[in-house]
Amino acid sequence: MDSTPYIEFKKQRELGEILTDSFNFIKFEFKSFFGTLLKIVGPYLFATMVFLGFYFYSFNGLFNFDIQSQGPEINPILLITALLGLMVSAIATYGLTQATVLFYIKSYTDNKGKIDYDQIKKEAYQNFWSFIGLSFLVGLAITAGLFLCIIPGIYLYPPLMLSFSILVFMGKGVGDSFQYGFTLIKDNWWITFATLLVLGILIGIIGYIFQIPAVIYLWIKMGVFSGEMDAESMGGVIDPIYILLNILAYAVQFILQTVSLVAAALIFFDLNEKKNFTGTFERIQNLGKKEE
Repeated sequence: MDSTPYIEFKKQRELGEILTDSFNFIKFEFKSFFGTLLKIVGPYLFATMVFLGFYFYSFNGLFNFDIQSQGPEINPILLITALLGLMVSAIATYGLTQATVLFYIKSYTDNKGKIDYDQIKKEAYQNFWSFIGLSFLVGLAITAGLFLCIIPGIYLYPPLMLSFSILVFMGKGVGDSFQYGFTLIKDNWWITFATLLVLGILIGIIGYIFQIPAVIYLWIKMGVFSGEMDAESMGGVIDPIYILLNILAYAVQFILQTVSLVAAALIFFDLNEKKNFTGTFERIQNLGKKEE
């Protein structure tokens, strides 16, 4: 008998509960959750890490400050290929990760703690371009808002972050999902913003901690701690170890990104419950069925 605790998504939560249940969901579903992610997103994530490694490697010559040399030895073909490959693979990884995480949660809630891998994979791929299109709209709107005195971008961020959950859990189209976030968040903007802010700070700190090894290694190679810093020796600071440490830091960022997506789903269900009482009605209906 499966003794794994079940996280009820369709209910109202306070800020602390959203943060706690986000990490609890990852902890309770760790094997199944990341197993599903790696099967669906793994090839794209691996490609992103490979291109990231080549991207760092292509910059190696930029740190060569030997005045007697003819200049940094940069392979422009490698640099452009790595940059384009990194951009395409990262966008694909981001979009497919969002789709997989949210459809995993949908399967989890629909089946009361059990998941249907084949259905998750099918829906994630079927809605891939919808996620890419919505990501483009959200990114464009927030970027434009930030350029307009920053405050509009901050205002847009909470409702637009919910649009991906609306796309999956309410089955709305890209345009309707983009718009409905403003309806859903009405009268709850501040608490939503506070939740996202606290979560962002927490994840940012954790992510920064895992970037420290690469920074320390870079400083050691540059001679910062020994006091023997030599500009001519900086051409070799980006070596396989430094690249590997950055790739590992990216992998941790990938894991932390999934926590943010789970938290966004919990925020959606919290607001949807306050507005539409969906989970409450479902529990009443299920109670009636049991009594029959």
